Amino acid sequence: MRWLAPFCGHPRLWHFSRRGVAAGLALGIFFGLLIPVAQIPFTAGTAVLLRANVPVAIGSTLVTNPVTFAPVYVAAYYLGSAILGEADAAEVPMSLEPEIDTDSRWWQMAGENVLGVGKPLVVGLAILAVAGGTLSYLAIMLFWRARTVRRWKRRRGRIAGAPGRTS
Repeated sequence: MRWLAPFCGHPRLWHFSRRGVAAGLALGIFFGLLIPVAQIPFTAGTAVLLRANVPVAIGSTLVTNPVTFAPVYVAAYYLGSAILGEADAAEVPMSLEPEIDTDSRWWQMAGENVLGVGKPLVVGLAILAVAGGTLSYLAIMLFWRARTVRRWKRRRGRIAGAPGRTS
């Protein structure tokens, strides 16, 4: 495991810094929304390559979990179909109920329905992933900066108002 030390031993991967946390959160949300399986390995690998905070990146992939998975994917489908102009938002092509007489036609129709959902879903997920990653990165950077400025002002006010000191 020593050969991993140059990659995984970098302090920026494990310490909480403004850029590391912002990049880790953005990566986790990006891969959490974009990829339905193996989100954590992709996120961790990319976080190591980009020197982002690995625990934050891995934790933020949970933006899609068993509770949020269906609403996110339905919203992504509607967004993708609206962008592509392919289907009316009220028409979701899901008639996968098998008839009593199951024949090969049902399997063919089910396959066509899944492929019909595919393109709008992929486009919607890509848009949500890029937007979610970008917005989370910017939000963390702004929040961290505002918090730092507030601390500086508070510290400056304490030093300037300290008894026995002249400014």
